[in-house]
Amino acid sequence: MSEESGYLARPDGARLAWRRVAGEGPTVVWLGGFKSDMAGTKALALADWAQAAGRAYVRFDYFGHGESDGDFRDGTITRWREDALAVIDELTWGETVLVGSSMGGWIACLAAMARPERVKALALIAPAPDFTEKLMRPEIPPQGLADLERDGVWLRPSEYGEPYPITRALLEDGARWSILEAQEIPIEVPVRILQGGEDPDVPWAHALELANGLKGRDVVFTLVKDGDHRLSRPQDIARLIATVEELA
Repeated sequence: MSEESGYLARPDGARLAWRRVAGEGPTVVWLGGFKSDMAGTKALALADWAQAAGRAYVRFDYFGHGESDGDFRDGTITRWREDALAVIDELTWGETVLVGSSMGGWIACLAAMARPERVKALALIAPAPDFTEKLMRPEIPPQGLADLERDGVWLRPSEYGEPYPITRALLEDGARWSILEAQEIPIEVPVRILQGGEDPDVPWAHALELANGLKGRDVVFTLVKDGDHRLSRPQDIARLIATVEELA
């Protein structure tokens, strides 16, 4: 199966870039991380798997990411959640298996809660629910807080490239989508979590808190003791593909 590409128009005129493989079974949908895109190692590996196995697959870039329109600084959890729902609603049919990496794990959970009739299962890699409040805000230095108060944005240093612009709007909006504070997270589909034990960005205990909070019982948490945040080594990719095959 070959991969087709296109753009999905949003109500405000912005376009989301996407790639799709036509195939059998529930559609596997890739949900990338914060400031990442659909050309990453894991997203491409799943595209290769889908083409070789004849499985349906969609990957896309959120607003302000990769090949999609928009300024990253204008993005919020609300906006990126809406992007994911638009992709599910307009580019897939029937059941889906959502594969969310880092922030994409949070978006996948929010999408599963919004579309329980469409989402069959979740595969989450270093999921970062509530990261704006739980992981990001506590690490903002005094100068960063001053920048946010004065300019509405703080340039957060990153090990993966240029600094990330963190806006006051992102932090305030993210707090409204918190799921870890709930007594129970209303997701009952099978969930598989792959988490690196040496992840500097999402501590394994944070991902485990998500696993423990899910309402469903078919939840498997796999700790890759020597794994980092990306989990993109050959053995990590093989584990991810096996997980997706199990769920799909």
